[in-house]
Amino acid sequence: MTPRTRRLTRKGQETRQRIVAAAAQLMYERGIAEATLEDVRAAAGVSGSQVYHYFDDKQALLLAVIEYQTEAVLELQQPHFDKLDTMAGLRQWRDALVEYQRRLQCRGGCPIGSLGSEVAENNPEARLAVASGFLRWEAAIREGLQAMHARGELDADPEDLALATLAALQGGLLLTQLQRRVKPLEVALDSSLDHIETLTRLP
Repeated sequence: MTPRTRRLTRKGQETRQRIVAAAAQLMYERGIAEATLEDVRAAAGVSGSQVYHYFDDKQALLLAVIEYQTEAVLELQQPHFDKLDTMAGLRQWRDALVEYQRRLQCRGGCPIGSLGSEVAENNPEARLAVASGFLRWEAAIREGLQAMHARGELDADPEDLALATLAALQGGLLLTQLQRRVKPLEVALDSSLDHIETLTRLP
């Protein structure tokens, strides 16, 4: 939370969160450029002055949306992150990701990745915010692999494997979104985890 956010009352925090949630949904559905502040105001049920009370401009709101989507994506996976230090836990995480896409009917892709593709070449500040979100995701994967490595069960660099796994996940999500089927995600994650398994050994 920023110093400005910490000064808000509980009601103020709830209003700000409602604005961010509305903006996140609109940017997810329409894209950043097409989601105007007026659209956000209407969707959140607030006045224009309230929007500008909490956010100086659309850029500030976009950065809040990136943080919001990052937290949402990581929170969804949090129950699995503590179990990524075993192959069984890694595969349970894989199954949960695939099942979630199946429930979504393979629509939407990755909320963080979608934002990243829009800002990567024209908004350096937002690009860095998205990159930071991916680093947090990568770190959550790496922590489990590091535990395996520390126990002598993984004969490889956890940092490289975590990055490769996240890259496979992102590619799988994009193809799953485009093809409207979960097979690309399944194949991408299975290939990554199968590779990790070939590098594991009993201590």
